[in-house]
Amino acid sequence: MEVYPQDAPNHVATFQQRIRDGFYIGTAFHMAIPWAIVQGGDPLTRDPTNRESYGMGGLGELDREANDIRHLAGTVSAVLVPGKPNSGGSQFFICVTDQLQLDGKYTPFGRVVEGLETLEKISHIPTDTQQSLVQRIEITRTYERDRPPPPQIPFFDTPVEELKKKSVTIATELGEIEIRFFPEEAPEHVRQFLRFSEIGLYKGTEIHRVVPEFVIQGGSIATRKPRPTRTDMVYVKPLKGEFSNRKHLRGIVSMARGDDPDSGLDSFFIVLAPSPGLDGNYSVFGEVIRGIETVDGISQVPTRGGEPISPVYIQDIRIHTSP
Repeated sequence: MEVYPQDAPNHVATFQQRIRDGFYIGTAFHMAIPWAIVQGGDPLTRDPTNRESYGMGGLGELDREANDIRHLAGTVSAVLVPGKPNSGGSQFFICVTDQLQLDGKYTPFGRVVEGLETLEKISHIPTDTQQSLVQRIEITRTYERDRPPPPQIPFFDTPVEELKKKSVTIATELGEIEIRFFPEEAPEHVRQFLRFSEIGLYKGTEIHRVVPEFVIQGGSIATRKPRPTRTDMVYVKPLKGEFSNRKHLRGIVSMARGDDPDSGLDSFFIVLAPSPGLDGNYSVFGEVIRGIETVDGISQVPTRGGEPISPVYIQDIRIHTSP
């Protein structure tokens, strides 16, 4: 978590001191609503035999500190006694998803920056009729650390001359496909494709669309198994169209998009036959230089409504650098 002392100084100071003192070690997350919130921080939860009192301890210590922090996914906020705005204390809840209906009613004082996936798992643990977790999820360690520097974005400013040296090999159960790039014409598309390849976002995605004699399409993160982490999703940004005069010929790799010309994101397609209707409307950023027979093999899998009946997954994707 990161904390916001400028917005809730008393809550943050108290919370940080408790972290330093180990106050929360041995307490448990005791309440959850699936895909909504997870609650913890009650000192009474140190006693596994006293479940009926969980949620009653550690309150009535802090006055509310009104601020403009929204209750978005990851927001950490103070638990209150119902109807008593100045009853905050050691208990806190964390929003697993956006809970904007809570804005203005509580004191938000921090936000999760790593590990929201862990909270999602906790929120899905079975509960009793009082929304109390039936499984004990204990806090075993707490500590402070300096705020780490922002993560370095792979290929963020890699020069075009360096991008020209890159190629990737896509491995599927039907064979491999090697792609080289055209960074002179679509540098940001190449950078994003390489970025997703390096951090593993494309691994586990499906070839989700097959149109014989036209295209095969894959790479949509929505099809990925396992689901990408929220940390990974920080890198997923729409791309401005980078249209060129390069033709959509057999083997060309281009970025899919919606109606908005600047809505390219993750899903790409490989052209099976000359398709002049695509020229100038989609961002060409590469071409197949090895494995076109694999592309042809994928184009022949049985489909239903253009979607393979048996999923074809990108099993791995490797980046190569030529001298």
